Amino acid sequence: MKKIILFDLDGTLIDSTEAILESFHHALQTHNEKTDVSDTAIKSLIGHTLETMFEGVGIASGSVDAHVATYKSHYRKISCQKTLLLPNAMDAVKEAAEFARLGIVTTKTGIYSRELLEYFEIMDYFEVLIGREHVENPKPHPEPILKALEKMDGMNIPTWMIGDTRLDIEASQRAGIECVAVISGYDNEKQLRTLTDTIKPDALEAVRYIARRG
Repeated sequence: MKKIILFDLDGTLIDSTEAILESFHHALQTHNEKTDVSDTAIKSLIGHTLETMFEGVGIASGSVDAHVATYKSHYRKISCQKTLLLPNAMDAVKEAAEFARLGIVTTKTGIYSRELLEYFEIMDYFEVLIGREHVENPKPHPEPILKALEKMDGMNIPTWMIGDTRLDIEASQRAGIECVAVISGYDNEKQLRTLTDTIKPDALEAVRYIARRG
């Protein structure tokens, strides 16, 4: 019986930082609010929902939905052109597929995530993709992981999560699965070590670690 590996997306398999920052600033400028928000402040919130990100930089709750809608409209236009596969990401997916069933669990909008993975010609490796619109409670809640496993009929199959933030680690712990953290994304090693000691440089090294675990 093959094990299951669930991948986060941003900072784990892809680098969409440029697209995220451009879309975020576009929304702020469009609505004439807090246009002095720094890239550093935005990047510190990547991995959370867009609603949480805009609230995190001080946007009033009544304006958040409008900002999110503007962000999404702009992001969809530029995402493929301004997103890259991370180094070794393609190899990570291909090697993982040799011994595991694969899924994506992301807080990014699922429809955009699928478009990106199809653009990079790797969507066919994944049985399931769980995005923000597919759950009530995003990571660090365990719901996205549990929903992926339900769709894969994998509730009793050994499962691993690979992700780059504490949200991924906490969601994995709460879902009762193993997690390998990677430092290719948005949380640094010190931040990750507050929750786990299983940390690898990137998704490929994480996959190889999982393979060695038998």
